[in-house]
Amino acid sequence: MNVRLLILLGIILMNAVGMSVVLPLLPFLVGKYLPVQQVALGMSALMSVFAVCTFIASPILGALSDRYGRRKILIISLLGSVTGYVLFGIGGALWILFLGRIIDGLTAGNISTLFAYVSDSTSPEERTKWFGYMGSVMGVGLLAGPALGGLLGAISWSLPFFVTAGIIFLSCLAVYYWLPESLPAQKRTTQLSIASLNVFAHLKGFKEIRILLILGVLFYAGLEIFQFNFTIFLKDIYKWGPTYIGALLTLAGACDIVSRALLLPCLLKRLSERTTANIGLFALATGLALIIVSVFLSSVLVIALAVICILAGEGLFDPIYNSRLSQSVDESEQGKLQGVNQSLQACTRVLIPLGAATIYYYSPSALYVMATLIIILSIIIHEKSFSHRRHR
Repeated sequence: MNVRLLILLGIILMNAVGMSVVLPLLPFLVGKYLPVQQVALGMSALMSVFAVCTFIASPILGALSDRYGRRKILIISLLGSVTGYVLFGIGGALWILFLGRIIDGLTAGNISTLFAYVSDSTSPEERTKWFGYMGSVMGVGLLAGPALGGLLGAISWSLPFFVTAGIIFLSCLAVYYWLPESLPAQKRTTQLSIASLNVFAHLKGFKEIRILLILGVLFYAGLEIFQFNFTIFLKDIYKWGPTYIGALLTLAGACDIVSRALLLPCLLKRLSERTTANIGLFALATGLALIIVSVFLSSVLVIALAVICILAGEGLFDPIYNSRLSQSVDESEQGKLQGVNQSLQACTRVLIPLGAATIYYYSPSALYVMATLIIILSIIIHEKSFSHRRHR
């Protein structure tokens, strides 16, 4: 097994724990600076400013990694996250929290650079499997992080943020000492113009794979509706409290890990990537449709089945999509491509919550009808992307 990629998985695990350890404490921290009725607005603003900064910075950092190598950009990104979380721990004023999120967002190239690193280090046949492993390790970290955050927060609300900074700093040291560069000098982009640092130029640059990028936007948009709204849905429709919601989210995390680490490799031994990806999209659409059913048929079983379908579907489709995307360009453009992909995801995290909140206020079932239709459209475009590839 590739030792470099095992080290990379360890870094991803530390990052995921670091990112999620602060989640249980964030409402309380924001509540120190805002009235109770404005806490949700403050948290949304912090999430949005991070997503906007990520949208701008990810393609730029991706292009820089194509020119100067993955390792340097990964270290810069991790140090930016360390700075952001230290500022959160120091606190003292709301603007300091926003400054921390802005710095973290503007250096948020670690995910796109990590994906580019895996693309550099694996053959096309192995890439889907390793993207699946990356998602599984992230899932483990996202499960462990909130539990650790809750324990540390009982000691001090600031402590989890300093611990997060320490964990991510350890990741930075691991990159510096143990992770070699994956992009040889002869395969790097030789020129870097001002246009290369223009986020909108990057979005226009990949004309040949535009249909794949559209597919990704639709997939992440449908998934973002679920991720943004589901806890609110359970609180409003089912009157669940934090304990029940937390238990269901733990089930969700377990399903994501199992689907990526176990189910995906098993299916790929017997089926093509195209068929496996379609199974994932159908499962996701089925899960969203079951949430619509649960509005009219109150049942914990229906809700649990919906979560299983949604997270299993995501776990099957997401690694295959990222693998197909990575195979569409050569090594010298992997960073730029992954940056564009992360930028588009950040765009959905800015826009979807705003639109979803409006539709949900009108009708919870209408919101999930829209999400289901988006994923059905994704299935159609997924099939079209294969016919488009045959005719190129």
